[in-house]
Amino acid sequence: MPDGLDELALELRLFPPIVPSDVVRSEPDWVWAHREMRKKSVTLELLWQEYKAAHPDGYQYSWFCERYRQWVGKLSVTMRQTHTPGEKLFVDYAGQTLPIIDGLTGEIRHAQLFVAVLGASNYTFAEATWTQQLSDWVGSHVRAFEFIGGIPEILVPDNLKSGVKHPSYYDPELNPTYRDLAAHYGVTVLPARSRKPRDKAKVENGVLVVERWILARLRNQRFFSLEEANRAISALLADLNQRPFKKLPGCRHSTFVELDRPALKALPADRYQFAEWKIARVGIDYHVEITGHYYSAPYRFARQEVDVRFTATTVEIFHRGSRIAAHARSLLKGRHTTIDAHMTPAHQQVAGWNAKRLLDWAQKVGPNTHATVESMLGQRKHPQQSYRACLGVLRMGSDYSNPRLEAACSRALALNAANYRSVSSILKNGLDKQIQTEAAQTTLPLTHSTVRGPEYYH
Repeated sequence: MPDGLDELALELRLFPPIVPSDVVRSEPDWVWAHREMRKKSVTLELLWQEYKAAHPDGYQYSWFCERYRQWVGKLSVTMRQTHTPGEKLFVDYAGQTLPIIDGLTGEIRHAQLFVAVLGASNYTFAEATWTQQLSDWVGSHVRAFEFIGGIPEILVPDNLKSGVKHPSYYDPELNPTYRDLAAHYGVTVLPARSRKPRDKAKVENGVLVVERWILARLRNQRFFSLEEANRAISALLADLNQRPFKKLPGCRHSTFVELDRPALKALPADRYQFAEWKIARVGIDYHVEITGHYYSAPYRFARQEVDVRFTATTVEIFHRGSRIAAHARSLLKGRHTTIDAHMTPAHQQVAGWNAKRLLDWAQKVGPNTHATVESMLGQRKHPQQSYRACLGVLRMGSDYSNPRLEAACSRALALNAANYRSVSSILKNGLDKQIQTEAAQTTLPLTHSTVRGPEYYH
């Protein structure tokens, strides 16, 4: 140690005291920075570089980031989250319901409240529906898209059964109709993860705001229809979206116009039409049953499992993801819709025939032949399956004569055996020529339990 330098002097040389700086740093506009951070590809480093270019004596990068984090920490959880504009739409139902009075019975029904919130702007959509079931769930999405005037990149629902068939942390399975809706609008569905409250913070806060701003204000009003309730909700919703933020400039609507709306994808030309899906097995008659009506599939798919998509107007049949049939929807119970190309080669040979032609031919032979053919047509789910057998019976008139055919059909009816094999056996064995017993000769009614009546075929 040099002479005259004691330990205190040495310490002052090695660790000189910090002299407070008189320089006043330019404080960044943190509100501006937070709004910019919501924009696509914007980072804190970029904002610092822009800040430093305007204020060379400003904070260094590490201190700039620390000051920003301190400022953000003073915001609410939902306001401090930054979301890319146009990226996410959060959807859920409110816990509270809205009572609606039936004007005829006085009964009170409780409507559900659907809420959708855009991530970047907090722009909010809400409406009342009777249920949380699939048709209402999908319909609310369609109207939410139309309300915001575009399509986000991602939908974030909770794990509601109407949207998510099997919740999973890694690979949730969506309800087929919800998946169909997403495909129509070109939007990805990422359900909120279980026990991850930050995933749902945006919509849960939106639900809370809607309950306080809308439902609380409607608590003393009486509604007699869902439409009336939704008109009141719509008016208050407009006020909510125009209400100024408390800690940030602007409001939901102005932020939506600035951030979210320019980033949304355009709505498709056609509105989504609600469709249901069903797993079915093609019958041996190559038809699939949907709500009591039967629709054909190519005969080679008989006995195979298929997916059926049906709307109010159409029915589509898929096998392993490929569409194999499409039909117009019919609500006639117990009837069949068949495309000739789906039929087996044997059935296609008689495709030019119809029940009326066969019955008209049979009537010319005689009433017993007519009753036999009519009975045969009624014995199958699909009358076309009987056409070939009916033609075979009618052509026996050429081989044996119409009188003998009429007598054979009479005997077949008496034996309750109105089918091709019985009539053929009676004629081959000459039983139509035998003197019938008194019981067999008794006039039998030509209406049977298997006969549908002529009105069925017209």
